[in-house]
Amino acid sequence: MKKKIAILGSTGSIGKCLLKIIEKDLKTFDVILLTANKNYRELFNQAKKFKVKNLIISDYESYCKAKFINKNKNFQIYNNFNKFSEIFKTKVDYSMSAIVGLAGLEPTINIIKYSKTIAIANKESIICGWNLIKKKINKYNVRFIPADSEHFSIWSSINSKKKIIDKIYLTASGGPFYKRKFSELENIQISQALKHPT
Repeated sequence: MKKKIAILGSTGSIGKCLLKIIEKDLKTFDVILLTANKNYRELFNQAKKFKVKNLIISDYESYCKAKFINKNKNFQIYNNFNKFSEIFKTKVDYSMSAIVGLAGLEPTINIIKYSKTIAIANKESIICGWNLIKKKINKYNVRFIPADSEHFSIWSSINSKKKIIDKIYLTASGGPFYKRKFSELENIQISQALKHPT
């Protein structure tokens, strides 16, 4: 039986990477849901390629354009993440949460109920909403896997059978204070911290 997959944020780099992996073994996987914010053309291409019927486009203007193009009803297109109950008749085997930024928190929390395993590549959701995510994971007995490089490394190290870790140091690779001397950090203002490059 094929593993059922849902990808939140399929047009981003993580979503595309996951689809490349799935493409190598189409006999094993069945993609049930793909989502995007605005990039509906890429989403349509992905849906055709992987024979996905259910799409969510969160940006309303893009959703309207996609609905107009989808006159032949090739896909079932939704505009928000409150339609999971209509999309999923049973739990999917694996959900990937790869929506960028805090916009990914609500969909992540909502899809947990419909997932056996959830992988989260969205660190903002973990940082800002971990208590909410953990509560849902425990309630619905869902396996959790952090999928972004930094938090996956920490998670896998902590869960190693060899208990050899005493401390974990998180270092910043960039940001507004990159290359500043330690003595300069003493009087940092919030307005300076918020000038993080994107």
